[in-house]
Amino acid sequence: HVQLVESGGGSVQAGGSLTLSCVASGYTSRDNCLAWFRQAPGEERKKVGGIYKPDGTTYYIDPVKGRFTISQDNAKNALYLEMSSLKPDDSGMYYCAATTTGWGEIVCNTNSAYNAWGRGTQVTVS
Repeated sequence: HVQLVESGGGSVQAGGSLTLSCVASGYTSRDNCLAWFRQAPGEERKKVGGIYKPDGTTYYIDPVKGRFTISQDNAKNALYLEMSSLKPDDSGMYYCAATTTGWGEIVCNTNSAYNAWGRGTQVTVS
């Protein structure tokens, strides 16, 4: 049974920083696509960025480039999202997600391919 658990959310002032963590259990995330999504109230859940597998290249949406950094610790089966220079528009519920049955750039770029999700951690920037 695949389980993803996020942590690290909170309230922060604009310009501040937060680091989110996501720990996976029930499977090894080494070879599967990993990503962070966020959902603001009244909006659709959108991908913030992720890690292409198997090469490990990270990618981000334009609004967070240069401010957010995604990394992975294979030994801990963990995914991280370091966020800096936070803006109120960054507020929302942040989810980590993984594909458990595929990899490669095409799969990693297909949002519907993500079939394992955490419950989310709230980030509020004021």
